[in-house]
Amino acid sequence: MNARYAIYFAPGPRTLLWRTGCEWVGRDAGTNAPLAQPVVTGFSAQRLRALTQAPRLYGFHATLKPPFHLSSGQSLEGLRAALRRFAAERAVFPLPPLQVGLLSGFAALRPATAAAALERLAADCVHAFDAFRRPPTRSELERRRQAALTPRQEALLLRFGYPYVLDEFRFHITLTERLDDDDAARLVPWLVQHFFAALRQSAHVMDLCLFAQDRPGTAFRILERFPLSSTPQL
Repeated sequence: MNARYAIYFAPGPRTLLWRTGCEWVGRDAGTNAPLAQPVVTGFSAQRLRALTQAPRLYGFHATLKPPFHLSSGQSLEGLRAALRRFAAERAVFPLPPLQVGLLSGFAALRPATAAAALERLAADCVHAFDAFRRPPTRSELERRRQAALTPRQEALLLRFGYPYVLDEFRFHITLTERLDDDDAARLVPWLVQHFFAALRQSAHVMDLCLFAQDRPGTAFRILERFPLSSTPQL
């Protein structure tokens, strides 16, 4: 099986943040429809598409459980059922205010305040769905190691197939490829304005999204949204 799955946070499809983010990356991962990207002074349309290539491929999202192939003996139906139960056991909670900034050279939306609830949710996802994850191949491991991992990141890579989970996790919504200093200086202020209205609206984590990539090179799309409980679980 070539399909990969991931558990992501994505803003609700009717929110301004979702519409603004999808417009920016040039695709709606819910409908899989291409979208016209905004005009940015000083950047050609081709340049803008190149700078948003990966965010467009993965969709406007924040990672909770990184992409994985299903392990032997597991099924998509089983994954859906487990995710439905998992979501129902957790309550809706406020999304911390987000702001545009740089993360390792990438423009991204990041929490402006503490994000403990998001960090707990991501850690729970990593552990709860690990049985569904096929171990990475040697080539996949070597590709990750090209990022010069720390010893802790190497240990997480071997245990969970991804180096940036648990204590190495940083909640973020990626907006661009890695930017050079000149592009960052011009583009980040523009993104601050582009997302200004959307980020002024309060938001909640209402559901968990199961994304799928049918085969290598194709875009990730939302298979299903699994609503969190409307009331806290005691």
